[in-house]
Amino acid sequence: MIDFDTVAAAITNSTGARFQVKHSERRGGGCIHQAWLLQGRDGRRYFAKANQRPDASAMFSSEAEALAELASAGAIRVPLPICRGEADGIAFLVLEFLPLVAQGSFAEMGQSLAKLHTTTHQCFGWQADNFIGTTPQKNAPGSDWPGFYRDQRLAFQIELARGNGLELPQAGQLLANLQVFFDGYRPRPSLLHGDLWGGNVGFLQTSGEPVLFDPACYYGDRECDLAFTEMFGGFAAEFYSAYEARWPLADGYAWRKRLYNLYHELNHFNLFGGSYGHQARGTIAELCAQL
Repeated sequence: MIDFDTVAAAITNSTGARFQVKHSERRGGGCIHQAWLLQGRDGRRYFAKANQRPDASAMFSSEAEALAELASAGAIRVPLPICRGEADGIAFLVLEFLPLVAQGSFAEMGQSLAKLHTTTHQCFGWQADNFIGTTPQKNAPGSDWPGFYRDQRLAFQIELARGNGLELPQAGQLLANLQVFFDGYRPRPSLLHGDLWGGNVGFLQTSGEPVLFDPACYYGDRECDLAFTEMFGGFAAEFYSAYEARWPLADGYAWRKRLYNLYHELNHFNLFGGSYGHQARGTIAELCAQL
């Protein structure tokens, strides 16, 4: 159990207003962290996440940096980071508490995501390596997107998967010929959420305004975010139509989508094992058939 007095002291130091925990309520923290809604004696509420993994402090630092970057883009609502720290070997991160529901304006989410993707940078990558789930995510900056995606995304996950016992006989062929999927296509570095699936989005209870959380940010091809929204059944149809009304997708997306979701299939195998390995092997075979 996290020491709430230490967390409260960190909130006090960060906000400049004394905070005392009156009530704590366990909330879902996904499959990685423990989480609580903290109610203060003065009525303020915060969302606190904690973990005693050795790399938890680095994970929370990366998350706070990503949320701050998303917030600074001014395109879509995210919970603002308040403070982070450590208590008795347990790392914690405190965020703005936003009361969320599962349904709201998916059209507004699509429009806002397209606006977010107009936030650009001189290079692909990020200022530091971060995490996709609990897996390290490599982010060495570069100007060549196919090379970045090959080396920093697919090759790294393929190496991990092989170390976890997955045979991928066609992986080398795919990596050597990746450029085929980018002929005539030159994406610019867009600010990405990086882990955009249904479990990491919500809507404000009061207004239906869309909210994104639990990011794995970097600057990459905007299609990566769109692709992952489709991996587990997809978002509402109005999300995609609103996005494309603001920024249409380029020809070839249908195959690049498969290529981009291969990264997540491999990562899910490395995290959870099971059928994700078979899925990734099948995707590699289908992509190699297009070479």
